[in-house]
Amino acid sequence: MGEWRAIRLIGWSRAIVWRSWWWVILAWMVAALVLMICLGWGSVPLSPGKLTAALIAPTSDLGLIVWQLRLPRTLLGALVGGALALSGWLLQQIMRNALASPDTLGVTSGASAAAVSYFAFLAADFGTGGVPLAAASGAIVAVAIVYLMAWQQGATPVRLILTGIGLSVLMAAITTFVLASSPLSTTLSAYVWLTGSVYGGNWSDVSRMALCCFLGGIAIVPLLRFALLAPLDDALATGIGVRVQLTRALLTLLAAGLAGIAVAWGGAMAFVGLVAPHLARRLIRDPGAAQPVMAVLVGAIMVMMADLAGRTLFSPLDLPAGIFVAAVGAPFFLTLLIRQAS
Repeated sequence: MGEWRAIRLIGWSRAIVWRSWWWVILAWMVAALVLMICLGWGSVPLSPGKLTAALIAPTSDLGLIVWQLRLPRTLLGALVGGALALSGWLLQQIMRNALASPDTLGVTSGASAAAVSYFAFLAADFGTGGVPLAAASGAIVAVAIVYLMAWQQGATPVRLILTGIGLSVLMAAITTFVLASSPLSTTLSAYVWLTGSVYGGNWSDVSRMALCCFLGGIAIVPLLRFALLAPLDDALATGIGVRVQLTRALLTLLAAGLAGIAVAWGGAMAFVGLVAPHLARRLIRDPGAAQPVMAVLVGAIMVMMADLAGRTLFSPLDLPAGIFVAAVGAPFFLTLLIRQAS
């Protein structure tokens, strides 16, 4: 444990590990630096002086580039990465498994199947504005199905993961069938979305997703201490007064909601929910609130950097950020799988 101090108020006390929060502050600084790089680097490069002038004058030519094109897109990427990372951290805590994530539990595939179905059958009549609602609904329905199928006088982490993997395969098959039977234009749009992209993000998207994330964060705060106790054995947790099945169901539902929100606006961006929590645990060993906050920041940094690479490395092509996240996440996943098997 790092050096800690107790903070006490009337009827409330907490032990704070200062070393952990210093890491969080450093991560905030790195995230701010990455944000500035994303705003200044592009087809129209901006020096620090020009970037400052553009931020001060939003109606200027350079200001429009920063305020209307780069800033909302970058912030949307940060929100998507943060939501996926927090969802992954919660699932890894609940399932007590290093390989648990929205991807392996069926949440992402459920959201993808619902969104692609909307693209194919409803987008022509109602527009693409309903994609976020379809994706979020698909994620929640998927986790509800996983829970019901895994329930046998309770739902253990092992049964939940195995059921989630099975459901992921089924949802992937449904997605492939819908794509194969859809018009070419719909298929191309859906493929970009399935890869994971924040292309075309605007202030309306940022404000709506920020509101959803804020509400999700408020819901998680009273359950955070149960999430920190989730790795305990069920019998031990019950012995200290935790209602294991209820809290596990609530935390799983919240994790699914966060992942659904992220997938709704950022597409099926794989591996963020797996990699970011692991990096956060490597940086912050002490269990506590600093760890999920660090996971959120790491996830935000990952997606911002991936989106920056997607729109600059192969210019004038604008590639989906999910390609670059997967390029990092897939080897990381294989490494974890090998370590688990050994």
